[in-house]
Formats: sequence, structure tokens, C-alpha cells
Amino acid sequence: SFLEGSVLGNGALLGAEELDRYFPDRRLGVYIATWNMQGEKGLPNNLDDLLLPTDSEFAQDFYVIGVQEGCPDRREWEVRLQETLGPYYVMLYAAAHGVLYLTVFVRRDLIWFCSEVEHATVTTRIISQIKTKGAVDYNKIIEALALPKGLPDTNPYRSVFWFGDFNFRLSKDRVTVDTLISRQDDPDVTPLLQHDQLTKEMKEGSIFKGFQEASIHFLPTYKFDIGCDVYDTTSKQRTPSYTDRILFRSRQADDIRVVKYSSCGSLKTSDHRPVVGVFQVRLRPGRDNIPLGAGQFDRGLYLEGIRRRITRELKRREVMKRRGAMKNQSSSSAICSVS
Repeated sequence: SFLEGSVLGNGALLGAEELDRYFPDRRLGVYIATWNMQGEKGLPNNLDDLLLPTDSEFAQDFYVIGVQEGCPDRREWEVRLQETLGPYYVMLYAAAHGVLYLTVFVRRDLIWFCSEVEHATVTTRIISQIKTKGAVDYNKIIEALALPKGLPDTNPYRSVFWFGDFNFRLSKDRVTVDTLISRQDDPDVTPLLQHDQLTKEMKEGSIFKGFQEASIHFLPTYKFDIGCDVYDTTSKQRTPSYTDRILFRSRQADDIRVVKYSSCGSLKTSDHRPVVGVFQVRLRPGRDNIPLGAGQFDRGLYLEGIRRRITRELKRREVMKRRGAMKNQSSSSAICSVS
């Protein structure tokens, strides 16, 4: 909740003028990424393609990253995210439920506009210790999710994003799906989506009522052989599927606009490909009588991430300098012959 000082209140920390200056059209950019990491210990060398793809024209106000079967070292993952996003972003909040990790970064200059962040977790499996598929049972989560906790006189959930590894499959055999994929020389994947279980269930209204999904123009994100673009060649021969999804719901029809919805094919350390979505969300500020975030963020994480970013940049410059010197040395050398 972004805060706006009450018109009649005294001593308001923020007012309409501040919001008008930062958000003249009252919209903010939200970047969402979801990725099943398959519990890999080794992280990709570079996360730029995940968070800062070259086809993105602008940086966003919020970066929200959700992973399933996250790497064992959650702190290292968060540091790497901070290193990639750079000094203009801070980690507003992070939460975990077993190996499900959710991390929220916000533009540093917007930190004072935020109320306290709240989170709740719901375990849906019979064996509570197994928490890798916590978003499967939609109805149970909706009923059990105890939010908001400390926001008085607030009608919650003006805008909702629901994302993760939903585990819905394409209801066709592997041979048929492979044949359909081999024909996809253009962005039209309609023949594949005709067999998508989630699309079918949503159309029938049996799940995710009121939610929408942006048009899909990418190939299935599961299941790949590690390190390459080949779908499962093991003995199980799993059917390629759109297991990784981002759904959204808003109170007003135009509150959420889709800017981008795609997969990230360059990260190949897992059998899933990440899915990313960029949205423009209408800002309807709350009042400053709700708990303030007071500009809090993880300072230690920030400093470590920026230190690594600077170190990486210095190394890159040193490499470029050496290459330049070698090139100059090569161009200045001459070959002499004596007859």
C-alpha cells in the first residue's frame, strides 16, 4: 500500500503532491518472475536476462521474484538478485515457506511510500514437511490465507498476482505435442494451448475465478534436459507443458495492464524455464493511519550486493583494458625480412 497523507490530518508524512510528482498518471510498473530452480546448488553466472532483459525499454518500480524448489543458500540467491538490480533498488521484503522463496525489491526512492509488508503461508499437502507445491490447492489457500493482519478499514486485494509452478499439463501424448512444437515457426502457440489443462479449467470457471492470464506466445517451459533446449529425453519422456504461470486479478477492469509476458530461455540450470511478466498497475494509495514501513530494508544485503556489483564491473573493465592493450600491441608490430 502506497501512502497518502490525510487531507484533514495533521503531521502527515506524505501528501498528494509527492505522489503526483512520482506517479503523475497514478500507475506503477511491476516486474514478476517465477522460476522452479529444481533445487540446484549452482546459480547461473548472470541473472541479467532474468531481471534486466535487453528487450525491456524501462526499469520497473517493483521487482517480485518467486522461486520454487529454491537453491539451498537462500541468502546467496537474494544477494545475487541485489547485485543484478543494482544500487537503485532495495529489498523491501523476503519470505520463505520451505523451498518456496518470495523476494520483493522496490525502487530505493519509493521506500518511504510503503506501508509495512505482511505475509502469510498455507501448507496444502497432507505431509506438512513437503512444501514444494504449496500453490496447488487454490480453494484451501484462499480460505486459509490470513491477510491482511494490521491494515484497519481496508478492503484488501485491489490487485492480486498469483504465480508459480502450478503443475498443469498439456493433455496430449508426447508424440503429438512434439509434432505441434516442431510446427511453431511463428509466435502462434494456439494449437498447443487448446490442450492446456489450466486454460480449460479457467474457462469452465472451476478454478481461479476472476483471474486472467496474458496471451501466451512462448513454448512450454517444462521439462527440459539440463543445459540445453531439448525437452525430456529420459525414460519418462514427460510431455512438454506450461507448468509455470502468472495470473492476475483486479477490482476494476483497467487496473492492471499487461506490458509483457514471456519466458527466459537463456537460463538452463533447471528443467524449467523462468516466466516473466511486466505490468502497469493503477495506484490507489492508502492513508497514513496504517502501519508505516518507515523506510526499512535489508541494508546488509544491499551493501554486499553492491560490493559484488562494483567488483564485477572493475574486473570487466580490467579485462577490456587488457584486450585493448593486446590489440594495440598487435597492430603496432611489424614483420621484417632480410634478403
